[in-house]
Amino acid sequence: MTTTPDPRPWRGVLVATALPLDDDLAVDYDRYAEHCAWLVTNGCDGVVPNGSLGEYQVLTPEERARVVETAVAAVGGDRVMPGVAAYGSAEARHWAEQAREAGCGAVMLLPPNAYRADERAVVAHYAEVAEAGLPVVAYNNPIDTKVDLVPELLARLHGEGLVQAVKEFSGDVRRAYRIAELAPELDLLIGADDVLVELAVAGAKGWVSGYPNALPRASVELYRSAVAGDLAAALPLYRRLHPLLRWDSRVEFVQAIKLSMDIVGRHGGRCRPPRVPLTPDQEAAVREATERAVAAGLA
Repeated sequence: MTTTPDPRPWRGVLVATALPLDDDLAVDYDRYAEHCAWLVTNGCDGVVPNGSLGEYQVLTPEERARVVETAVAAVGGDRVMPGVAAYGSAEARHWAEQAREAGCGAVMLLPPNAYRADERAVVAHYAEVAEAGLPVVAYNNPIDTKVDLVPELLARLHGEGLVQAVKEFSGDVRRAYRIAELAPELDLLIGADDVLVELAVAGAKGWVSGYPNALPRASVELYRSAVAGDLAAALPLYRRLHPLLRWDSRVEFVQAIKLSMDIVGRHGGRCRPPRVPLTPDQEAAVREATERAVAAGLA
C-alpha cells in the first residue's frame, strides 16, 4: 500500500539543519546527507536546508542548490522545505523554482530583508514567490529583518492565498491567539526553540527547530508531549533543555548548536566568516549545558 505525502509537509518537527564544513570551510555534502538521514531516523519529520542555521547567506549559488538536492536525495522531497530568502523577489522566486524542480513539497520565505519594507512591498514579495507553484511558509523574524509580519498582515497574506503557514520568531507568544482569531486556517509553527511549550499549547502545528541537530530524540519527545497537552511529561524535559534551547534566540546560535553537535559526537565544526568562534565564557556555558543533557540521558 502506498501512502500519499502530507500536503502540509511543514507539520511536525522540521530541523533547520546546520551545514557541515570541512577544515577548508568547504561544504561536506556526504556528511550533510548522512546528517539529514540521521535526523529522520531519530524521529524528526523533515529538514529545512538553507536557513540561517545553514549559513545560506555565505553560500555560492552552486552550493545552495546542491545542498537542497543533497537533502532531497537523502530523505525525499516531501520531507524537505528549503529556505528561499534573498534580497530580491526574483532571486527568491528562483530558489523556490529550484526547490520545486528538486522535488520539495514547500518552501520557507522571509519578507524582504534588504530594507524596512512596507506592507505593499511585503505582499508583492510573497506574491512573486508564490508564482513558483509551491506552498509558502512565511518566516517572521522582525529581530533580524526589521520587517514584522504582524497577525493582521499574516491574515492578509493567507487570505490572498500567498502563505499557508508561518514560522513565528517574534518571541511574543501572545500572537498565537491573535493569529488564530484572524486566520484560523493558517498553521502556526514554533520558530524559536525557547518558546516551544508556550506555542505548542497555543495550538502550533509544527516546529522549525535548531537544537534537534544535536538532541533529536529528546527534542521530538518534548514537542510531541507539548502539542499533546501532556505537560507532566513536557515541563520537566523543557526545564532540563532550556539552558540550551535559549541559545537558538541568541546571535551566536549557529556556533552554539554546532558546538553541542560536536560534544554529543556529531560533526558541528566551524562556521564561515563573518561568524567567529564563541568566546571562552560562551563556550563554557554551552559545553556545561550540553554535558548536563548528555549525563541526563537526553543525547
